[in-house]
Amino acid sequence: MKASALHGLLVLDKPGGITSRDAVDRALRWFPRGTKVGHTGTLDPLATGVLVLCIGSATRLTEYVQHMSKTYRAGVLLGARSDTDDADGTLTPVAAAAAPDRATLTAALQGFVGEVEQVPPAFSAAKVSGARAYDLARRGAEVELQARIVRIYGIDILAYEYPRLELEVRCGKGTYIRSLARDLGERLGCGGLIVTLRRTRVGPFVAEGALSLAADAAAARARLLPVSAAVAELARLDLDSGAAARLRQGQRVRLPRTGARSAVGAGEVAVFGPGEAFVGVAAFDPARGDVTPMKVLPEAATR
Repeated sequence: MKASALHGLLVLDKPGGITSRDAVDRALRWFPRGTKVGHTGTLDPLATGVLVLCIGSATRLTEYVQHMSKTYRAGVLLGARSDTDDADGTLTPVAAAAAPDRATLTAALQGFVGEVEQVPPAFSAAKVSGARAYDLARRGAEVELQARIVRIYGIDILAYEYPRLELEVRCGKGTYIRSLARDLGERLGCGGLIVTLRRTRVGPFVAEGALSLAADAAAARARLLPVSAAVAELARLDLDSGAAARLRQGQRVRLPRTGARSAVGAGEVAVFGPGEAFVGVAAFDPARGDVTPMKVLPEAATR
């Protein structure tokens, strides 16, 4: 396979004990020198599971994968706290912690569903005055992170026998499961931290279809998904060959009053030409009835 054809998405099953950057570095061996490879959402070293890589021209579309919803399976230890909010840190048992009953636990968890304020862990990739929080924390600096709004769609209890709790969490971009465990423990008055964490889904990408880092180059290249998979959650707009060509050239394209115009709403759309040729992302303005190119990819870079 030619280097110029190496564009697309690759769904990895990240093992525990390595960073997401480590996983990218290992994946680089599957591709010719100079191939761009980037991940679309950090997993802690303790965590395993779905890590979506963007290859070649797909690196221009990482933000669309980052905004996809995620599902995690989390093992929580109640009755203790950690300076990193997980089992990789220094654990401190909570003296005289009382075991909450299942009803109390269920009610507490429901308080985290919806749009909630969440402070990232001190040991995280969140930035403080331009520096990564974990770099400051490792140097012993006091780290004060601002709360941010995240969205949690649902939390299910899979198993509970104090102090062990297993949850499935469905959430949006930027949600820290370590923070959820910490905040749940504080709400219950007993402390809490993550002991195991597995990301089982990112958008349409699931762990069952993910590639092991033990795979070889041939297997990895054979598992590349099309570049358009990065925008699977955007509305689709189909254009004829002439309109697709004009959009690729950076021109605004007016849509006919029927058909394509009525099929999409305002905002970003994934644009395709004839033969399922992915053109890129454009902004649709229903008032004007046209689309403006935002991220257009050369035809050779979308195959």
